[in-house]
Amino acid sequence: MKVVIISGISGSGKSTFLRALEDAGFFCVDNFPIILMQGFLKVCESPESNISKVAFVVDIRTREFFDKGKKIIKDVKEEYNAEFVFLESSDDVLIRRFSETRRIHPIYDSYSVKEALKEEREAVEWLKKLSNKVIDTSQLTTHELRRVVMGIYAKGERGIKINLMSFGFSFGIPLEADMVFDVRFLPNPYFVEGLKEMTGLNDAVGDYIRSDRTFNEYFLLLSNFLLYLIPLFEKEGKSYLTISIGCTGGKHRSVFVTRELEKTLSSKGYNITTIHRDVNR
Repeated sequence: MKVVIISGISGSGKSTFLRALEDAGFFCVDNFPIILMQGFLKVCESPESNISKVAFVVDIRTREFFDKGKKIIKDVKEEYNAEFVFLESSDDVLIRRFSETRRIHPIYDSYSVKEALKEEREAVEWLKKLSNKVIDTSQLTTHELRRVVMGIYAKGERGIKINLMSFGFSFGIPLEADMVFDVRFLPNPYFVEGLKEMTGLNDAVGDYIRSDRTFNEYFLLLSNFLLYLIPLFEKEGKSYLTISIGCTGGKHRSVFVTRELEKTLSSKGYNITTIHRDVNR
């Protein structure tokens, strides 16, 4: 089981780091009591569990457990070969971030931010010394930090999750759609004897639509467009994308085009979920 423990200074990007790990397939827990960590990991190892990657954030918010927790943390590191990541940033940058977000320091709210950061650095120094990686986020935006995380922990996987949805315009455009493509210009199997009661999941319907030159030209353009566009969304840190394909009733053309898109994008390594919203209406 892969175990990652994230720590660092308040405002250095721990939440961004953890959300990116979640998108990379980790089961993520924020502000988890250290004294419960070993018990939780034992549950994750049980035959009933399907958790193979888990990440924790341990920081100044759990300071009341530090004295009891130091041995636990060290034992977890040794037993699970846990990877420790410590996020650091300069005082000037952290003070600016607190100012921009109008947040107070999570513990030392009666201090000035600068004094609070000094106290915090001293309190978590032992965690920094345990770390395998120390990452300075002073010059990183949230999107850039996310890319760093995905580059380390999502190697060989596409980080962005793509939801493909076929639908019928007769029943309304999906509200969750990021992009909508209208394929009502394609030849309609509804008016072909023997195909009306079938769906776009049937090979006969697919063969009928594919036999039209328009489909082949359109699908090549659509595929190339999406293969160009999706990495740009990934670059900006988008974790999921919903692409909706619509025809009149959502039973034939949109279903077939969505099925073909699923094959194309899956072959490029993308994580695809497909829903045919109106196919049974």
